[in-house]
Amino acid sequence: MNSDVEKFELAEPYLAAWLASLGLDVEYVRSAGNTLYYHDDQGREIPVLDLVGGYGSTILGHNNPDIVAYAKQLLDEGTPIHAQFSRHPYANDLARKINTILWREFATSEPYSAVFSNSGAESIEIAIKHAEMDRGMKIAALAEQIEAGIDQARAAVLAGARVEPAGLPVNDGFDALVAHVRQVNGEQLAAPPVFLAPEGSFHGKLIGSVQFTHNPGYRTPFKSLAAQCRFVPVTDLEALTKVIDNERRVLLGFEVGDGVVRPVEHPMPSVAAFVLEAVQGEAGIRLFDRETARRIQAACAAIDCPIVIDEVQSGMGRTGTFFASAQIGLQGDYYALAKSLGGGVAKAGLTLIRSSRYRRDFELVHSSTFAKDSFSTLIAGRTVDLLEADGGAAYRQATDRGNQLLKMLGRLRDEFPTVIKDARGRGLMVGLEFHDQSESSSEVIREQARAGLLGYLLASYLLREHAIRMFPTASNTNTMRIEPSIHLTDAEIGRVDVALRQLIAVLKDQDGKALSGA
Repeated sequence: MNSDVEKFELAEPYLAAWLASLGLDVEYVRSAGNTLYYHDDQGREIPVLDLVGGYGSTILGHNNPDIVAYAKQLLDEGTPIHAQFSRHPYANDLARKINTILWREFATSEPYSAVFSNSGAESIEIAIKHAEMDRGMKIAALAEQIEAGIDQARAAVLAGARVEPAGLPVNDGFDALVAHVRQVNGEQLAAPPVFLAPEGSFHGKLIGSVQFTHNPGYRTPFKSLAAQCRFVPVTDLEALTKVIDNERRVLLGFEVGDGVVRPVEHPMPSVAAFVLEAVQGEAGIRLFDRETARRIQAACAAIDCPIVIDEVQSGMGRTGTFFASAQIGLQGDYYALAKSLGGGVAKAGLTLIRSSRYRRDFELVHSSTFAKDSFSTLIAGRTVDLLEADGGAAYRQATDRGNQLLKMLGRLRDEFPTVIKDARGRGLMVGLEFHDQSESSSEVIREQARAGLLGYLLASYLLREHAIRMFPTASNTNTMRIEPSIHLTDAEIGRVDVALRQLIAVLKDQDGKALSGA
């Protein structure tokens, strides 16, 4: 390698420097279960309790032995990773397995077709692309219906039918009236689609998915690149209805009856989809209740707006069921899956699309080089098998381990209400929220809090002093995210308890030196 090149840090250099400033620039060399390992200055292997879990990607733990053994077997057998545009029966097997779970958890029998991807953001992109294609095809059919109605109305006028203008300009004849209708319709048809999402949403950072990510820091630089999203405070009982009413559009046409031609308004699909997480991750582990889910479902059904449920982080058993949305009775038209679907080893994702909405032509206009390959898809299939084994023991384990974790965190909240604001979550998707420290008497703590970096300062302390890896949620950095595997032990929970108590003591003392390690 050229020696002049070696002096540069070229792999995301700003992020590398920022991690170094916080003491988080650790190179991990091995992983197993809930543990990551690094080498200290003496070359000794140091274990770190990992509660980040690949941001929800390791429900079965790092390098799960069953998954690793199967991965080795597939590679030793020479599984054809690149065999694009050929038959992939293992993909159909995976889709059937997940449909079986979906039918069980939602008490439905409608099949969902599967389109494969490599990541959560791509799974969301598939859903929104398909939803817009579906909307476009419905509009095209409606426009064709309107044109047929115009032809019928013109024939009726020529036969002597009377035209009721209802405010439309008819003085220049029926053709002028038709021209006006087409002009109005053309303006409506040219309007871009609108998507809806709850405030606090996070759905990725690709050109499309970032539009549904509420945090303006991620979204604003790219807002002109794709369809826009209206963010709704779903806890406001009237907000969703108001937003939908504001987005209503109609196309004009004609109807003929009793020798009279009358103008008629046709509702036009304007909202392409409502996109939401079953549990909001980056907003600070925010849960929706059944009543909110019911209102969303009813409002969307009233305008035939499909619901896209992002289960990328909350799904695959993390909350105690394969689909977290099943626990609040919210059935989607689309489901986005990824992260733990790959068993902590493969990069696997897919989007489920309700058959009653599925457009088969979508398969001809969307593809991905690395999606649906034999390796990642077979690994995903084995992951689902492990989750379903022993009557869904993994789901029960996620529930039990999560309950024990939340009990411990709840005690801390009750004992230290001036430091801990809340402990919440479901299963092993848990958030611990600290009170704002922007008025701290410590300059270090105050500056970090005002910069929105308090959680990273806390993460640095926990890693340095307690060898525990825990990061804040991206859009609520006062909330620490805890997403270990189902193999979390009582001893590990006890270790977290001790570490957090010491962290709380440091915050109570406003000891910026101890917190920063300065």
